[in-house]
Amino acid sequence: MTDTQPPAQPTAPAAPPKAAAQPQPAVQPQPSPSPLPGERRPQQQAGPYHPPQAYPTQATPAGAVRRPRTGARTTPRTRKARLRVAKADPWSVMKVSFLLSIALGICTIVAAAVLWMVMDAMGVFSTVGGTISEATGSNESNGFDLQAFLSLPNVLMFTSIIAVIDVVLATALATLGAFIYNLSAGFVGGVELTLAEDE
Repeated sequence: MTDTQPPAQPTAPAAPPKAAAQPQPAVQPQPSPSPLPGERRPQQQAGPYHPPQAYPTQATPAGAVRRPRTGARTTPRTRKARLRVAKADPWSVMKVSFLLSIALGICTIVAAAVLWMVMDAMGVFSTVGGTISEATGSNESNGFDLQAFLSLPNVLMFTSIIAVIDVVLATALATLGAFIYNLSAGFVGGVELTLAEDE
């Protein structure tokens, strides 16, 4: 018998030797793109935020007294504003003048009553009234009675009439003055005022 051998299988070609590994170049950090107009550049804060200082801080030794700067200005500047009264509202002037004249009339009545009581307590009316009665009196009449004419009710009535007239006149004159001021301010520009802050 003859020995039969299987056919020889073809061998794969040998792989070429791998090239030695080459070192990779280091990746450089790419610069951040410039922000577009209107965008803000992101800021990276490594620590807490410290506001900027006008003068650098200097370390002072312990126990040393810090002296103020001689060149620094310590007196605050007084601000002033120049204004002009261009127009006065006649209606508002009339209301204010009416209230002020009423207050003035009440003060007049109270002052007249207090003055009458003080003069009566001092005996002024009795002394002056007696002198006038002797000067104007005759055998038929006793003369002019000053105490009856200047009694407290009569004095208060006269003072009230004067106060009412004062209210009417003061209100009318103030309103008329507002109209006249507006006319004159249209020609000359009005009254100029300079206002300043209180130190």
